[in-house]
Amino acid sequence: MAKTAKPLPTLEWLQPRLNISRAASLLSFFGLGTLLVVWNLWFANVPGKLLWVVLGAQLVPLLLLAPGIILGNARAHAWACFVVNLYFIQGVLAAFDPSKALYGWLLTGLSFSLFCAALMFTRWRFQYERKLAGEN
Repeated sequence: MAKTAKPLPTLEWLQPRLNISRAASLLSFFGLGTLLVVWNLWFANVPGKLLWVVLGAQLVPLLLLAPGIILGNARAHAWACFVVNLYFIQGVLAAFDPSKALYGWLLTGLSFSLFCAALMFTRWRFQYERKLAGEN
């Protein structure tokens, strides 16, 4: 018993969803980076040179993804779905510490919103490209 292929959505249906998911992923991506910088520079009690090591280790994964996310590359958004799980875990762990609870919840929320937006952008972008190529 062969399955019938599910038809792709129309380009008119996909275009606004692509724009919204891209805007949401960009907003979440830059919000996550800003939160990490602000927290580590002003609120975290990390001494001198160790501060830059911690900040660098937290920002390197985001900096590696930044060109692809900014340019709207679907594969970079797919990779962001994997990488952002590190920040989600860090946020959940920080949320249990009363002195870092706000930071933890913000980090968890931003990483969750980036995950969802990047996931939907990736799905809809590949559907859009398949539809442009003439696939039904």
